[in-house]
Amino acid sequence: MSLFRVTGTEIKGIGAAVPNSAVSNRDYEFISQADRELLIRTTGIESRYIALNGQTTGDLCYTAAEKLIGELGWNRSEIDLLIFVSQSPDHFLPATSIILQDRLGLPKTTAAFDIMLGCSGYVYGLSVAASMMATGGFRRALLLAGDVSSAGVNVKDKSTYPLFGDCGTATALEYNRDYEMFFNLQSDGSGKDAIIIPDGGLRHPIDNDSLIEKEYEAGVIRHRRNLWLNGFDVFNFSVREGPPNITQLLTHFNLNIEETDLLVMHQANFLMNETIRKKLKYPAEKTPYTLKNFGNTSSASIPLTLNQALNGQTDGRKLLLASFGVGFSWGSCYLQTGSMICPAVSQI
Repeated sequence: MSLFRVTGTEIKGIGAAVPNSAVSNRDYEFISQADRELLIRTTGIESRYIALNGQTTGDLCYTAAEKLIGELGWNRSEIDLLIFVSQSPDHFLPATSIILQDRLGLPKTTAAFDIMLGCSGYVYGLSVAASMMATGGFRRALLLAGDVSSAGVNVKDKSTYPLFGDCGTATALEYNRDYEMFFNLQSDGSGKDAIIIPDGGLRHPIDNDSLIEKEYEAGVIRHRRNLWLNGFDVFNFSVREGPPNITQLLTHFNLNIEETDLLVMHQANFLMNETIRKKLKYPAEKTPYTLKNFGNTSSASIPLTLNQALNGQTDGRKLLLASFGVGFSWGSCYLQTGSMICPAVSQI
């Protein structure tokens, strides 16, 4: 079981950026008005920000990082680690992290690499960054997490298109021996087909059939380069595995959920997340959401929700983070923050 404690990393700030293009699920033309209202009520998603042609995850994360670095007053020469977490990189290669090291004007002494994870990506990425910083060799780091999920969904697929929004985030981390983070990470690749883009990789390269649209059920039209989502399987997995993962973390390290200030979950679906919250018997008023105006922003959803919940400059908080989804991959994290800067979300 991947339960571990990391000492030496403090979160100093979280920034976010979205495209300057919002769409409303109330205007979604491929389902009836009654179905739109039901969709909004069950998912909690009213509107989302969708990338314009040519906008990439790297663009969104770059904007979030630029603003956060400026507000923190950090010297770029002191940033020595950059991790980019996404399932929608700017290129097949090179790694988007390497490109962002140059765009952000970071020194060539910066270690930079990508992590290809979606829903669980922020917790996994935080664990990797914290573990590397625990040695004391890295002093300041940027964890950039985001996705342009809209690039993979079909507008005629009611099971995916109304759910996903695009966002890039930046989390500033600093070495500090007074802070600890606690993690529980898990995976189950037998669930790979529940959320998948079938074609486009080396296993199934794009061929003449990849872009042929088919109707798989009423209102679900897509091709094999689109995202395929089995909502029933994802729901069952998340409510089955999410709560025990959190409980194991708290029990193993003798942590008290009642002492936490916020439970911040991956923003997948309001009904699903509320089921998890109720299983944990956690207060609704301490469980923030960004689903209504941003949708499911994949790896960006936890940092985006933290940015909105903490709202500006904050003092110390005890946070419980929970992620679950594509893979299947899931994990939880307990941490305490000090003073943090959370700039307003940028639009580009």
